[in-house]
Amino acid sequence: MDTTNTSTPQATSTSGNGSDRQSTAAQGTSARSTFSDFKAGATQRSAATLRSELSSLKNDLDALVNRSASMSDDELTQAHAQLMAKFSSVRYAAKGIASEATRQLNRGMETTTEYVKDKPMQSVAVAVGTGLLLGLLFKRR
Repeated sequence: MDTTNTSTPQATSTSGNGSDRQSTAAQGTSARSTFSDFKAGATQRSAATLRSELSSLKNDLDALVNRSASMSDDELTQAHAQLMAKFSSVRYAAKGIASEATRQLNRGMETTTEYVKDKPMQSVAVAVGTGLLLGLLFKRR
């Protein structure tokens, strides 16, 4: 199995100014931005769906509590089964949102780590600037 790296066309650029690398990086950033926008929209739709399902579950539970005194055991058992099915659906949607949030958090941490490794001095400067700014803000209070 050949394990040589054959993906080095950018490294052999003869222009000397890095414009090929910059355009490739800009295309990659644009693609990541579009994908991130798509995922953010999907996450927002999932959150809206979850809110809607929670609201529906609450309304159903309120209606069941109001009618429970006049219901037979069979009707209560059936209503309980329906509510548990809805609860399971809400729980599944919440787990999906939580896993997406975890995935995005991990991706953000990886991106930050890569940035710090690539630009350590700039990262230190940003950290110092942020620390000074926060220090000034907290000092005033």
